Amino acid sequence: MLLQIHPDNPDARKIKQVIDCLKDGGLIIYPTDTVYSIGCDLMNKRAIEKVARIKGLKPEKANFSIVCHDVSSLGDYTKQFSRQVFKVMNKALPGPFTFILNASNKVPKLFDSNKKTIGIRIPNNNIALEIVQQLGNPIIATSVHDDDEILEYTTDPELIHEKYEKLVDIVIDGGYGNNIASTIIDCTNDDIEVVREGAESIEAFL
Repeated sequence: MLLQIHPDNPDARKIKQVIDCLKDGGLIIYPTDTVYSIGCDLMNKRAIEKVARIKGLKPEKANFSIVCHDVSSLGDYTKQFSRQVFKVMNKALPGPFTFILNASNKVPKLFDSNKKTIGIRIPNNNIALEIVQQLGNPIIATSVHDDDEILEYTTDPELIHEKYEKLVDIVIDGGYGNNIASTIIDCTNDDIEVVREGAESIEAFL
């Protein structure tokens, strides 16, 4: 199902439709401030397994990031991090960054793995943030890749729907996506180390 949601003013009824789908263990494809992502409710192991299958991965081996609503909601999923990291995250988020942090003891249980780190995203996208806030906990985030040799990511939600309509329950059309992924920053040693340059540089927030 292709569901159009306005990126600036998401319709509450449509967001509720997405939430009901997630709570039922459904899979969605949704916009972020970078590329479109495949997601599900973080609290649903079966749904996580389905996302892993789509990506051709075993759930325990999958390095899925999670989308949170704000920095203050990270405590359940991460261990304490330094004041410097907190300051940078507070300035940079919401924004096109994935921060890799040391995972709390809760995370390995969610993924049935010995996962010691977790990628955190707080995208500057009203649809994604509204979904997470209304759901009451994070959702999984893993990029929708393109089969094209030139384009790495599919930006057109209608084309995404054509490809994934039998694999996911809802594809949200929130307008054209970006084709540059998030900048990945490793903060597991309480330093700021850029692993991958993406949509925006972290330099301005240091």
